[in-house]
Amino acid sequence: MCTAMTLETAQGEVYLGRTMDFSVTLDPSLYFVPKGYRWGNLAATHTVRNQYSFIAVGQDASPVVFVDGVNEKGFGAAVLYFPGYAYYDPLDSGQDTRPPIASIELMHFLLSQCTDVDDAAEILRTIRIVGMEDTVTESVAPLHWIMADKSGRCAVIEKTKEGLFVMDNPIGILTNSPDFSWQITNLRNYSNLSPWQMQDKKWCGVQLPPFGQGAGGFGLPGDYSPPSRFVRTAFQKSHADSCSTPEEAVITGFHLMENVSIPKGVVMTDRNTADFTQYTAFIRLSTQEYFFTTYNNRQITRAAMPGIREEEPAIRSLGKLIRPITFDEFPG
Repeated sequence: MCTAMTLETAQGEVYLGRTMDFSVTLDPSLYFVPKGYRWGNLAATHTVRNQYSFIAVGQDASPVVFVDGVNEKGFGAAVLYFPGYAYYDPLDSGQDTRPPIASIELMHFLLSQCTDVDDAAEILRTIRIVGMEDTVTESVAPLHWIMADKSGRCAVIEKTKEGLFVMDNPIGILTNSPDFSWQITNLRNYSNLSPWQMQDKKWCGVQLPPFGQGAGGFGLPGDYSPPSRFVRTAFQKSHADSCSTPEEAVITGFHLMENVSIPKGVVMTDRNTADFTQYTAFIRLSTQEYFFTTYNNRQITRAAMPGIREEEPAIRSLGKLIRPITFDEFPG
C-alpha cells in the first residue's frame, strides 16, 4: 500500500509527498548520493555513473533500496506497490541491447540521471525494467512510480504486460492497483461530491434537512483500499485551501496525508501482519528539502540536501528516520 501526491502553492512551489505503508517493519534512513558516484546494476552487466546528486529515503538491503527522493535539479520520484499488474522484461534480453535496470533500483537510476519529467520519459526508453528479488521481501516486488519536477509536471510510470506506459498525471495522485488510468476513470463515480453544505430537500411533503455540516461529501469512501484512498485524496486535495507559504504547504500536505494514514491493526494481511503507515514525507522540490514524520513520532523533522565533500565517492547516510519522541512541556 502507500499514497503519493503533489501539492503546489499559489506561488508555484511544488511538493511531492507520500505515505510509506508496509507490512514488513522497515528501518529507513535518509541518504545523500553524490554526483559522480558509480554503481553496478543488479544484473551485473553495466556500471552507471550518477549525473546528479540526490537525497532519498532508503532501506539498506545490500545495496540500499531507495523509495523516494529528489535530486539537485528539483526532480523527485517515489515508488509504490502495484500488485497484480506490474510485469517486467525478462533478464535474458535476446537481441535487445538496452541495459537492464531492476525495478528496485529504478529510483536510484532516475534520480541520478534525470533533470525533469520529460527527460525521464526519454531516458526510460533507453533501458529495460527487469524484475529481481530484494532482500527485504525476498520476492520480485510489483512496483509503479510517480515522478514530478519543480515546474509542476507530474507523471506515472507503469510497466505491465501491455508494455511501458509513462502517463501525464494532472491530478498528482497515485496509490496502488488497479492501474492509473482506471483510477482516473473511477473518479467520475464521485463527481457529485462537494465541500458545500446540502440544501434541504422535500419528499412527498416531508422536509429533509441535512444532518449538520459535511453532508456534501456523503459517499466519500472511508476505507483503506487503493481506489478509496485515491478518491479521498483527490477530493480533499482539490478542495483544500490554497497555500501561500512554505509553512502552509507543509502543514496542509501532512493534514491531507493524515486522511489516508493507517494505524497498526486496522489493516491486516493474510500473514497476520499489520500493514501500517511507517512514515510520511513531503519534499520541497525546488530547494531539495525533506519534511517527515514517523509512526511513533509525529513531530515534523526537516532535512536539506548537504554540500558535496571533495572527492566524495560513496553513499552517505544522513541518519535514521525513526527518532525518539519527546513531548514539549506546557509552560503552566
